[in-house]
Amino acid sequence: MRIIEVNDKMQRGYRYALSAPAGADFDPGFKPDLTPGQMLRLGVFGGKYMTDTRSEFPEEWFAGAKLSPGKRNPTLNCFGADASQPLSVWRAKGWINPDDPRGWFQWYCRYYLGRRLPGEDARQIGRWKAMRRHVAQIISNCERLDVWCRRRQRQALLHWAYDSRTL
Repeated sequence: MRIIEVNDKMQRGYRYALSAPAGADFDPGFKPDLTPGQMLRLGVFGGKYMTDTRSEFPEEWFAGAKLSPGKRNPTLNCFGADASQPLSVWRAKGWINPDDPRGWFQWYCRYYLGRRLPGEDARQIGRWKAMRRHVAQIISNCERLDVWCRRRQRQALLHWAYDSRTL
């Protein structure tokens, strides 16, 4: 078992154990379309989400990643649409767990690496499953493979590891 220690802008001295192999042994109901590295290369969160956490995650995740050196830049997003809500909204809605102060994507990156937090994993996987309603809306309202139809909704799905480019 490997222990990761985090020291970034939002967490100091946070430690977690990797108890599963990276990219494997996922909950049977959790089948994301994309890895964290693929998401970063496609362009998520205006390129700002992971800029101070690189030492925590595999360097290959950042090869070709669309990251912003300054402020969040929605033009870096795969669909060129801003589909993010401020962290203050996430906090107000109770979506943030202290183990992952940046939210779902941080949870997913750590889960992908092999961290398991049974209660939190179940909660986040439930939130991920709830995003499927957006897949149904794209299928119902867009021509097949028209990736520019409902760009904001597609970008939101991308933030949750769904690949709507195949719809």
